[in-house]
Amino acid sequence: MKPVSIQKVLLVLMSCLGILLISIREDTTARQDQDKPRKIVSDDFVKSRRPVAHTRSKSRVGPKPRRTYRLASAAVLGPRAAIFRQLGITIWKLRPARNGDSDRRALIREKAKRVEWAAERVESDGTLREGDYVRLSVESPRIGYLYVIDRDLSADGTTGEPLLIFPWSNAANKLAPGFLIDIPGQEDDPNYFTARLTGGANQVGELLTFIVTALPLDLPVSDKAVRIAPQDLDAWEKAWGGPTERYEMEGGAGQVWTREEKQAAANSRRRLTRDDPAPQTIYRVLTANKTGMLVNLVLKYRK
Repeated sequence: MKPVSIQKVLLVLMSCLGILLISIREDTTARQDQDKPRKIVSDDFVKSRRPVAHTRSKSRVGPKPRRTYRLASAAVLGPRAAIFRQLGITIWKLRPARNGDSDRRALIREKAKRVEWAAERVESDGTLREGDYVRLSVESPRIGYLYVIDRDLSADGTTGEPLLIFPWSNAANKLAPGFLIDIPGQEDDPNYFTARLTGGANQVGELLTFIVTALPLDLPVSDKAVRIAPQDLDAWEKAWGGPTERYEMEGGAGQVWTREEKQAAANSRRRLTRDDPAPQTIYRVLTANKTGMLVNLVLKYRK
């Protein structure tokens, strides 16, 4: 048996030491990445919108608007090839209009009279006062069909009867990049929700379930809320739900409804461009199911 030279032993030791250092560095980097606040930018969502056609491109100064979103929920860890499906939701709280609101005002129908209000963004984990007027805007970076189910939420986590509150009769529920769906619509009567505790003393809010499907669902629609079988909702949650991340636009809360958002929700020919406002809240669902996605939003109320 030939003796092993010192040089070969040193080479083996150096090789093992190098592998150990690389492993330690990768582990440290991974730990640092986990400790860093998770953020995304609006480009991740609005890139599917149409680019803006600038008529004065030569005089335009600066880059297009780019907003940052902070992770407002637990992070979802998945494989690198994991697919996250996204949905944008903006909660609007209405307040009396002021002089500076100009064309951003919303006409609210109240008992045969029209009152001008302005809509301000609120974060999805905020708390609404009982009696607040609320409106929702929904946007998807993919084509799909939107359905919204409402349940009363109690303090112990139990929920009430699931009711389909969107779409209703003659409501268009097809989503596409750049198109907004307002719930209720601007021409509906009433064209706002009222935050109201109707489920008893233990109710703390409402659980809204947003479902986007590749093909329309065979569901009855009416001018009133339609009861949904709990077993159907359970099946949809299993098929289209999944680990979900929620991102909130930094500095977005309190911003007033813009003319572009107003037009995009009221006019099917007006689409948001990449320069127009992005949603306040972006949900990212880890799911391998290509036929749909499902996210839950809690509207918290207080008296």
